Amino acid sequence: MPLTLVAAEDTLHWDALMADRRATLDKSDSIIATFLTARAPEVGWASASEVRRVARRAAGIAADPDQMGTPFLRAEKIVEVPDPLRYQLRTLMGLVGGRYVLVPAGLVFRQPPNRPSAQPPIAVAELSVVLIDTRVGRVGWRTTARGEGTDPWTALTRAVKSLTPGLP
Repeated sequence: MPLTLVAAEDTLHWDALMADRRATLDKSDSIIATFLTARAPEVGWASASEVRRVARRAAGIAADPDQMGTPFLRAEKIVEVPDPLRYQLRTLMGLVGGRYVLVPAGLVFRQPPNRPSAQPPIAVAELSVVLIDTRVGRVGWRTTARGEGTDPWTALTRAVKSLTPGLP
């Protein structure tokens, strides 16, 4: 699934780096897909671009994955995925050929707490990830992966790597 929410604290002054929302989302999706595919090759991953392509081919049947309300899945108390998102995910995964969907529900960059300001600023990427069983519409697993870096892409890379611990 594609990422639809990226935000950074104003104190990081990354406005110029993240000015083009579409480019930021696409680059984030690319980093997530590249590292998950390389670090967990036994899983049949479908990248965000593949999911978009399948949805475009099934226009009228599948919802646009960039327009689904996935960011609210970051809330820890959500166990059952409500309709219409449940139906949309089930339909899309049926077309893609999977039962489970790993949803990057949001990516937020923050300044680390209790750290003096550094130049360049160090940020923590917090990637909220939710695994959903689309047949029953339930959250099976949820985590917030964290990684630090002096730019958004290094921080995100380290956050994604933390999803597969024990690998270099």
